[in-house]
Amino acid sequence: MTTSMKRKRTRNKKNEKGVIVVLENASLETIKIDNRNELLNFDSHKKILAKKGEDISKARPDIVHLSLLALLDSPLNKSGKLRIYIHTQKNILIEVNPTIRLPRTFKRFAGLMVSLLNKRSIYVSESEEVLLRIINNPVTQYFPPKSKVYHCSYKSEKLVDLTDFIPIVQKNPTVYVIGAMPHGSLNIDWADETISVSEYSLSTQATCARLCFAYEKFFGIV
Repeated sequence: MTTSMKRKRTRNKKNEKGVIVVLENASLETIKIDNRNELLNFDSHKKILAKKGEDISKARPDIVHLSLLALLDSPLNKSGKLRIYIHTQKNILIEVNPTIRLPRTFKRFAGLMVSLLNKRSIYVSESEEVLLRIINNPVTQYFPPKSKVYHCSYKSEKLVDLTDFIPIVQKNPTVYVIGAMPHGSLNIDWADETISVSEYSLSTQATCARLCFAYEKFFGIV
């Protein structure tokens, strides 16, 4: 076991009956520029990506940043009812401590992600509480028994009103998989069902916010 896995980590037992969100296909990758690691992103490394013939639209770590802010700032998370995982395009799985105070600016967020990808964990030095850590795949091993996994996709033919949907499915632990990319579809074979939570195409962060708000109403969180 690595040193980062040995460090202390807080667990809120209330979230065992709450909701799990997986941000899937996230763009979190480092690139070396002038002997310095940077977080690969569309704005700063467009020319480099173009020279390599890579799809520059996929380098969007800002989507992860905005989505995490929406999730972590929500009353649902602050009540201890939310767990968050990030699965990247490079098959790296990250566990997010719900108590983390995420940087508000993208520049500081990028620096934090570079440190995480290099060190494999971010923790509070005084208490050794782990705030972010890279863990072993697959993410399904961290789901409670009898969990039901729902892939959120605008392309799904099953449009649900979350107000009606949640009371039915919350009889089991629920997991929602949301694509952390600007466009395209996810190819996952571990979801029980694919649903659409709006008749409109929503951004990742808007989907996260919509989901959190619906669950706050269900749990009576004000």
